[in-house]
Amino acid sequence: MNRNRQVDYANLTVLLFVHIHLKGTMTMTIKAIIFDFDGTLMDTETCAYDAICKVYKHYGQELALEKWAICIGTVNSPFDPYDHLQELAGRPLDRDQLKKHFDQLHDEELLSATLRAGVLEILDEAKRLGLRIALASSSDRAWIDRHLKEQGIADYFEVICTRDDVLRAKPDPALYLLALERLGLSADEAVAVEDSLNGLTAAKLAGLRAIAVPNPVTAQMNLSQADVMLDGFEGIVLEELLRKLAK
Repeated sequence: MNRNRQVDYANLTVLLFVHIHLKGTMTMTIKAIIFDFDGTLMDTETCAYDAICKVYKHYGQELALEKWAICIGTVNSPFDPYDHLQELAGRPLDRDQLKKHFDQLHDEELLSATLRAGVLEILDEAKRLGLRIALASSSDRAWIDRHLKEQGIADYFEVICTRDDVLRAKPDPALYLLALERLGLSADEAVAVEDSLNGLTAAKLAGLRAIAVPNPVTAQMNLSQADVMLDGFEGIVLEELLRKLAK
């Protein structure tokens, strides 16, 4: 019984420390962290770009990263890579065959994909600090559930919102607004973690403070609207980062 009380006191001490340490420099205490998935927690974005480049190469063409970047973090992109390939090739192409080829190559690329370095440590620290953890992704629920399960991190997330839950995916703020609603929190009480321009735009439109952690594919984007920019998760102390955001 005494041991249980000691554990409770230890957890309470951590929560009070976060509250007291942060409250003096912000209007409200940060109570939750909302992560994007693709490209942020797991670098599926590089896998996707490598796969589509192989499709283009099959037809003797190249896809500029600047073009592909328009698609990243959304399903509502004005850029269609298959239409673009057809234009470059100068002849009609079987769209269904192109997509089938891409899906096959993408699955092959994903076989070697893992969580980004430092992600597990960030999730563990968020949990230790008593933060509520959510996910807001423009991917569909089946994709998210598959990868969360394969990577062994599904249990970290109290709330999961995907494009299946909203009419408009990122850069529309609907996913983040829904995550906040399900958490029962205001935008001042949470922070978003993103890797792309579409994702950051969605987070900022929802009124959230945002951390940008670009991957090799999104590093060339202008992510200056982020409140904090990181090169990666490795070596990051979440508590210190939240204190920086609170200033």
